[in-house]
Amino acid sequence: MKKIIALLLITFGFLGCEKDDICDAATVTTPKLVIHFYDSTTNLSKNVVNLKVIADGMSEGVVFNSSLTTDEKYLANGVSSIKIPLKTTADATKYTLIYNFGSSNASTVFTDILTFNYTRKNEYISRACGYKTIFDLNNSAGLSKAVILNNLETNTTGNWIDGITIKKYNITSENETHIDIYF
Repeated sequence: MKKIIALLLITFGFLGCEKDDICDAATVTTPKLVIHFYDSTTNLSKNVVNLKVIADGMSEGVVFNSSLTTDEKYLANGVSSIKIPLKTTADATKYTLIYNFGSSNASTVFTDILTFNYTRKNEYISRACGYKTIFDLNNSAGLSKAVILNNLETNTTGNWIDGITIKKYNITSENETHIDIYF
């Protein structure tokens, strides 16, 4: 009888255990906005040169290369696409994009400001990972334009940006381009 009680206690003890709640690194979480760059004259994919992207209210740029320890980690260089985060606590995110940042020739440094307007929806992933936020760029009458260039909804070109095309309004993953920028 004592052995049965001991066996039952051990069994119930193991049944009370639960798996560790660890969010797998491969789990898709809140996606970033994917921007692809194109040559405005040939419509071919084009690499950016020393592009620094700074969120409104921040002094440091978005980190594009975390393996670097110098300020170069803030520069997108020799790539034709970037991924930038959108605010999960607001319906708009504003970025300053500085092309050819740090050039000794000031006449070759160009700055444009992009404001992304969107709605947010929290989506449950799991108990370990919690929620992720998915975004929908504004695409309805009565809402602010999805992408505003240099603080004016009517702008179609900027200081270095010649055009913007929205490829996908729903931002649910980083596996697809959401916005094309021509320069």
